[in-house]
Amino acid sequence: MKRNRISNLALIVGLLVLLVSMGGCAPAGAGEGGGSIVPLIIILALVFGMFYFFLIRPMRQRERKHDTMVGELEKGDMVITAGGIYGQVESIDEDSVVLKVESGATIRVTKGGVLSRPEERVG
Repeated sequence: MKRNRISNLALIVGLLVLLVSMGGCAPAGAGEGGGSIVPLIIILALVFGMFYFFLIRPMRQRERKHDTMVGELEKGDMVITAGGIYGQVESIDEDSVVLKVESGATIRVTKGGVLSRPEERVG
């Protein structure tokens, strides 16, 4: 899905560049040096707006959602780390989490290393 958005964005930007290069935004009857800069500014604003709505905004929403999930962690929650390790939260520090894995061993990971929390809760 992410690849689809990027390819759609690239297609739109390519069409806008083609339109500008063909002179589609230049006023009728404009000579070689008489073009206005206004259409270029409009095109650049549209490109920046598309980048914001297709790339920057969704990334910020994912980061906010992750920060909220990590902030709501409690002892006993099951989590999955960035390395694919499933574990149960044993304790939470300021910047790290101690997880108990299936073998009974405990590991310490950073809060940023916790990717998701499955819906099931072990109590």
